[in-house]
Amino acid sequence: MFRPKLPDTPHVPSITTHLPQNHAPAPAHSAGRPIAPLVGVGVGAVAAVVVVGVVLTALLAAVAVSAISVAITAVVLRSLVNSAPKR
Repeated sequence: MFRPKLPDTPHVPSITTHLPQNHAPAPAHSAGRPIAPLVGVGVGAVAAVVVVGVVLTALLAAVAVSAISVAITAVVLRSLVNSAPKR
């Protein structure tokens, strides 16, 4: 009900229908844990690393902007204090 209806695609016949196999078949995955959950964990870990990287970059930028504004304020205040006795 909530899935989109995709249009039917016409069947395009392929040029080659049989490919000869000259190599041994790949070994089957061992019967045990499926790989799909491990892939999901890897994607989640990569997403977490990217999010942490973005947050740390934003914090570094905020600290840099704050330091520059404090430095400018210090220069202006020092200039006002030093020029006060000269008036």
